[in-house]
Amino acid sequence: MANMSLKRNEMPTQDAKIRATNFCEVALGYSEETAIDEALRCLNCKNAPCVSGCPVNIHIPEFIEKVKTGDFEGAYQVIYKSSSLPAVCGRVCPQEKQCESKCIRGIKGESVGIGRLERFVADWHNAHTTENIAKPQSNGKKVAVIGSGPSGLTCAGELAKKGYEVTVFEALHTAGGVLVYGIPEFRLPKAIVQKEVDALKALGVDLQTNVVVGKTITIAELFDEGYKAVFIGSGAGLPRFMGIEGESLNGVYSANEFLTRNNLMKAYLDGSDTPIFKAKHTVVVGGGNVAMDAARTAKRLGSDVTIVYRRTEKELPARLEEVHHAKEEGINFAMLTNPVKINGDQNGWVESIVCDKMELSEPDESGRARPVKIPDSEFTITADCVIMSIGTSPNPLIKDTTEGLEVNKYGGIVVTEETALTSLKGVYAGGDAVTGAATVISAMGAGKTAAKSIDEYLKNV
Repeated sequence: MANMSLKRNEMPTQDAKIRATNFCEVALGYSEETAIDEALRCLNCKNAPCVSGCPVNIHIPEFIEKVKTGDFEGAYQVIYKSSSLPAVCGRVCPQEKQCESKCIRGIKGESVGIGRLERFVADWHNAHTTENIAKPQSNGKKVAVIGSGPSGLTCAGELAKKGYEVTVFEALHTAGGVLVYGIPEFRLPKAIVQKEVDALKALGVDLQTNVVVGKTITIAELFDEGYKAVFIGSGAGLPRFMGIEGESLNGVYSANEFLTRNNLMKAYLDGSDTPIFKAKHTVVVGGGNVAMDAARTAKRLGSDVTIVYRRTEKELPARLEEVHHAKEEGINFAMLTNPVKINGDQNGWVESIVCDKMELSEPDESGRARPVKIPDSEFTITADCVIMSIGTSPNPLIKDTTEGLEVNKYGGIVVTEETALTSLKGVYAGGDAVTGAATVISAMGAGKTAAKSIDEYLKNV
């Protein structure tokens, strides 16, 4: 019998006061009974509008229909046809802006918890399935993938399934890209990422770490070594700063560095070889998901934390769920606030941050209301740590070492949208290296597009 409740089943979570002191996963996942009950809310629409909202076009009604009957492995196989990283996507995708935003149930109530069901199905598969993944027969053609983030892993997985000999080159010592260095353990356990990486290895993907393409080896040299096509999924790891006085003081981090030290290098663990400054009062500048991750990480390290954002809460780009969790954990929010200077003490450490109060005016070129300074509104927030989370750009290393590779004024690689082809023959690109910092699922969609194009190209080579 269909479940016609207007509200979705709640996701069980750790108690806020407890989780704010540990790095264990916040969301605990659906039980089998809850998953089936939530799946019964799906109307199995014939035109499946939810699928149009998914960047990788998962057959959502089909997998949910299998959950309804308790065929969880069958549901996983439906998802896996379209997505190489279901356990990851079920946790970090902004479903509320994508598939769930198209759900018919959302018109008069809450949409079906598609993301929560995807997470459940992937976790059930990982916990119950021991069957080895079959390695496809090789077609003898080699493809190089630069970067092991979501776009690179997706591209590699799609090509490996078709028999290509894929090598992924990762600059860091661990595969996973932003999934391991950017997203905290409490939101995406690294064992989950490793499970997905291991599945790609079982398909025959060769992962080589500590290889900095553009320095260790160039794209031209990859072709010389017999690779027939190259996919660039190197991400956007170059942090941006505001250019205000005091940004060079001790205690000022980019969110990129702060999160990498904690997530990849495990600085939060006692005895870690990687140092991290455990502040008393932290100010995080920015309002995106990365800002929420940085703020919630600083809180877990024992700091009082304030997020400053120059627009209102309505304009916050972070997921509503992440903002909600941050508030529950005691993060302070200072809206309509813009930093103008960071003060330091006599030893060169951050002492406070000076801000202006803002008000919203006419929309700017992004379509959002433009924040403008309120005269004589300057005030100071006490802080011994400031984390800048105002965006990142693609690293210019590949561009600077690859002749003829066209980029835009922001450093993003220029591609043909339908094919992911760059200005160079046989070279494709996708994810943050093209768009700048965006979502995991959009990067995966780009990797999938590129894999399809590479396959079409190499059929004739």
